[in-house]
Amino acid sequence: MSDDLAGRLAQNIKQLRQTRGFTQQQLADLSGLPRATCSNLESGSANPTLTVLHTLAKALQIPIEELVSVPRADVQHYPKGSLPMRTRGSVTVSTLLPDAIPGTMIERLEVPAGARLIGTPHTPGTREYLSCESGELDLVAAGESFRVAPGDVVVFRGDQRHSYHNRGRKPAVGYSVVLFHRVL
Repeated sequence: MSDDLAGRLAQNIKQLRQTRGFTQQQLADLSGLPRATCSNLESGSANPTLTVLHTLAKALQIPIEELVSVPRADVQHYPKGSLPMRTRGSVTVSTLLPDAIPGTMIERLEVPAGARLIGTPHTPGTREYLSCESGELDLVAAGESFRVAPGDVVVFRGDQRHSYHNRGRKPAVGYSVVLFHRVL
């Protein structure tokens, strides 16, 4: 695997094209680019403009970043406890995914019986989604209280004070997805 940008680009384009079952000509037709351009991109000999990258990414229905990112291994296994986790009081907050998703935070909350977690307000415009997997969680946000049972989802502004409380007699598990505000 090449660490240079042109090599990564070439490897990613070829892999994406082949995974979709396209020939270079089909990718050229789909993107409106000349077949020679697609061939040069896959060989690593091209120095494409941003417009060419945008056109190709649009044809492949992916963000431009995916064209130039370092290719990942086909499969990686992360044993329990190998991803970052922290405790806040008696509540365990675990990172759910090993790879960062820009503008997003996804965490698993394990809240023992009777425990409370005071959430930290995020930046203005942030949206937070709380889903309960087991037990029940009481969410307080915007001065209102919501009982969140297994399968429920509550959406709220994450830029305000909020808290999670397990009033039950058994542990509760929930998932918090935070989408940070993006100015486009």
